[in-house]
Amino acid sequence: MIKHILLGIMFLSVLLTGCSNPIMEEKLPKVGLLVAETVSDQVWGTKGYKGLLKIQSKHDLDVFYKEGIKSESAIKKAVEEYNEKGITLIFGHGSEYAEPFNQLAQDYPDIHFVSFNGDAKEKNTTSYKFEGYSMGYFGGMTAAHQSKSKKIGIIAAFEWQPEVEGFYEGAKFINEEIEIPILYTQDWDNDEKALQKLDELLNQGVDVVYPAGDGYNVPVIEKLKENGLYAIGYISDQSDLGESTVLTSTVQHIERLYELIADKYIGEELPSGNVTVDFQDGVISMGKFSPEVNESFQQKIKEHIEKYKQKGTLPNEEETK
Repeated sequence: MIKHILLGIMFLSVLLTGCSNPIMEEKLPKVGLLVAETVSDQVWGTKGYKGLLKIQSKHDLDVFYKEGIKSESAIKKAVEEYNEKGITLIFGHGSEYAEPFNQLAQDYPDIHFVSFNGDAKEKNTTSYKFEGYSMGYFGGMTAAHQSKSKKIGIIAAFEWQPEVEGFYEGAKFINEEIEIPILYTQDWDNDEKALQKLDELLNQGVDVVYPAGDGYNVPVIEKLKENGLYAIGYISDQSDLGESTVLTSTVQHIERLYELIADKYIGEELPSGNVTVDFQDGVISMGKFSPEVNESFQQKIKEHIEKYKQKGTLPNEEETK
């Protein structure tokens, strides 16, 4: 009798152990972030850092970050250190990480590498691209509508930025005769060069500027404010820099995208390759409109955005304006 009882207890113990072990052993991933500049720039780097904190808060997992990681050797060393810590999801906060991640992917098959606006080629690499053309388009419409001189300018970092072409086309939709000089800094963060480009635009009579660079847009907007001119904010909702200056902003909700990516990774649904996100995904929007922009135009823009979300067509693709 005692033997049968002992056997029953042992059997029950095995059952309980079998049920509980998967839960006890399940571990949430550790997440690492690499930033080329700093997480305190109040624009691009800060948004990546906030995304990391959003992941930490939602899932209660360990997160790490490294700043100033620019060169291939620095990226390789950072990945080695993260691997030693047991980190299995690494964000490289920019397009410059895509190719180094492709090269490192096979050496670290247990790590999933995520970059932005790059080209992911390996099965454990993903690159997310913001559809910048559409947000630039609505920004251009706003700038053209508000311009009194009928001259609006763009200070972009690089020629490949899709928001630049979008801004140009959106402005031309409002006024085909509007002048739109475009200047490039070839650098995301060079304040001095951006301000020099701004002087060139002001000398041409431009009264609205789109500083499409995440490191230098704040000083550009501050100088425009000093001159009583207008700006279209970039990356963040920059209305706090001056409601009478910032007409609206083309906003990329990077922190929301980080959360979305982490959710997919934890759910084993994170795809490989290149993924595009847009207004429809809730990670791009227009920022707060300035009271300088009349209500009827604001409503018109909002209606166009809703049509774009539903049908994927921009105003110049619609039958009527």
